[in-house]
Amino acid sequence: MSPFPAPASDGAEQVGPLYLTWDDIGLATTALAQQTLAAGVPQAVVGIVRGGLIPAVWIAHRLGVHDVRTIEVTRTTSDAVNAAKTLLPTVRNPASLGDLAGLDVLLVDDIAGSGTTLAHTAQMVGDVGPARVRTAVLAVNRANWPVGSEPHDRIDHIARLTTTWVVFPWEDQHDQR
Repeated sequence: MSPFPAPASDGAEQVGPLYLTWDDIGLATTALAQQTLAAGVPQAVVGIVRGGLIPAVWIAHRLGVHDVRTIEVTRTTSDAVNAAKTLLPTVRNPASLGDLAGLDVLLVDDIAGSGTTLAHTAQMVGDVGPARVRTAVLAVNRANWPVGSEPHDRIDHIARLTTTWVVFPWEDQHDQR
């Protein structure tokens, strides 16, 4: 895995949201960049807007990748902790991906709950013809992960596994704790 802070070693689930700091994000993006390098430097990094944009830019800087793109895909209905989910991911401005034909692409998001948004977006990216699509997330909330599957089977690079809602330092709720 990575040097990113691990869950409690006693196996207890965290109560309440996990509030990450900017230092945590720095460690996580460094870990994800190192994991990515093991399979080669991508030619383009795509951030899932909104939450995946910040880690995508940080990872791109760490890898020396200048081609950074965005795509807006979401399933949460609001920014509130434990917000409801839509049945299917909502996509806005898919043309923002541009031409990815033949490129090695790294798709980045901040969090994966069930993995549905990431899988849906990876399929959309794959449909525009890249040579390879890899996925990376700062955290996976296993509380929402489908029973019978493992996050590492569906996501290439993961900085942290948790069992609770994650609040990132760029979110409004972070300042309200």
